[in-house]
Amino acid sequence: MANDDVNFSTRKGEIHAICGENGAGKSTLMKQLYGVEQPNEGRIIIKGQEVKLTSPQVAIANGIGMVFQHFMLVPSLSVAENITLGIEPTTGLKFDTKKAAEITKSVSDKYGFDIDPAARIRDLTVGVKQKVEILKALVRGAEILILDEPTAVLTPQETSELFVQLRALREAGHTIIFISHKLGEVKSLCDRVTVIRRGHTVGTYNVKDVSESDISRLMVGVNVESKVPKGKANPGPAYLVAKDLELFDLNGKRVVNDISFTVRSGEIVGIAGVEGNGQEPLVNAITGFSGGGSGTLSMGGFDIRSMSIHELREKGLAYIPEDRMSTGASGTLSICENMIADKVDWKRYNKGLLLNQPVIKEDTDKWIKDYDVLCDGGNQKVGMLSGGNIQKVLVARELTGLAKLIVCDQPTRGIDVGATDSIRRRLVNMRDSGSAILLISADLGEILNLSDRLIVLFEGEIVAYFPDVSKVTEEELGYYMLGVKRMSAGQIEGAYSVQ
Repeated sequence: MANDDVNFSTRKGEIHAICGENGAGKSTLMKQLYGVEQPNEGRIIIKGQEVKLTSPQVAIANGIGMVFQHFMLVPSLSVAENITLGIEPTTGLKFDTKKAAEITKSVSDKYGFDIDPAARIRDLTVGVKQKVEILKALVRGAEILILDEPTAVLTPQETSELFVQLRALREAGHTIIFISHKLGEVKSLCDRVTVIRRGHTVGTYNVKDVSESDISRLMVGVNVESKVPKGKANPGPAYLVAKDLELFDLNGKRVVNDISFTVRSGEIVGIAGVEGNGQEPLVNAITGFSGGGSGTLSMGGFDIRSMSIHELREKGLAYIPEDRMSTGASGTLSICENMIADKVDWKRYNKGLLLNQPVIKEDTDKWIKDYDVLCDGGNQKVGMLSGGNIQKVLVARELTGLAKLIVCDQPTRGIDVGATDSIRRRLVNMRDSGSAILLISADLGEILNLSDRLIVLFEGEIVAYFPDVSKVTEEELGYYMLGVKRMSAGQIEGAYSVQ
């Protein structure tokens, strides 16, 4: 049962955090408040009146808006067109562009959001897209605003700006429900926090009365360290080598511009950058999802530009993708089938013409326990799990193989503090066992904690390189990510280190 006798209430004019492990029931509760799902029992009361939220449209009519982690915007349309989508002003039978712009500017000015109504969504930064989503909800009369992991892809500067605007909304009388695994942000922004564990409400607390450690302990039932203990790396030779690499999108636009870097065995190299600055095409090139371009890309001394994904796997590639469902796991297959998808040709799992099912079950049961996957057993369909538990399944699959190079793209996004701690510790252990690890993450705390060396991408170029990550602050990193600061070519050339 996703929610079992959950009690939750929020006040007018407060920012209220919802915290809990993956699979704790947060998403189910929010879907019920936004009308996506209906409760089997219990009541939902707004302003003293019991309501039946049978759809998002009914929720919106009752003053509830929701901004999802993955934006629901049309890239080719303007800000004004997106904001008025579904409530379009018209002149006769035509869309009234001028009126849409006036509506957008009016609500933008009212809440202090400086956004150009005529700008195309595809040309906006992630932070501005976030604001457009919030304005969409406000235009529709949202008094209660549900934000699902709103800072997951923002720089520190963008996060600070968002918090200023959220506090202004609170002062204007709006209620904000803030779902986040970043407990520092909960402490900084929120008035109260409700903790949910295993489908039950643990309690509601004034944020000023609880520490981050208190919240994490309430979430998972044990103490969790905020930083993963990590000794000094002892790197070997370069295992992944990118030299003078240029990549192009389907329209022929250059998206990675003449970058050179290496990842050595026994080290973690982090890549920081606002999403959309070359990380995706770079990862796709390394993992065999796209080809083309120019320059050198090799793994273990082998040119990988023309290798198939199967050949890359045989050379020791493991890949934790950003999109856990599109490229990470198959929702229609069982946990067991997903766990061994990269191992089906292992001798351990083959018994003549058939797979050795008892051995596969034995290993899968062990991995489910080791990675704390909340499920009904190895035969359960992956699509029935929460997002965080799906992530645990694919991380378990990738880290239990024969990985020599691990490409981790947002490995802990949307994961609770307990699972995050476990995954980060395992990555450090893999590093210490000699694996080369490339870490791409929007979580700057994660990047700074785990990385031995760090590069920053902006508009497809390396704009900063830090050989000693211990001396870097999140604020400084943010300036390079936004393109405000840039290092010289001489400072950056250290990213290409073959020794």
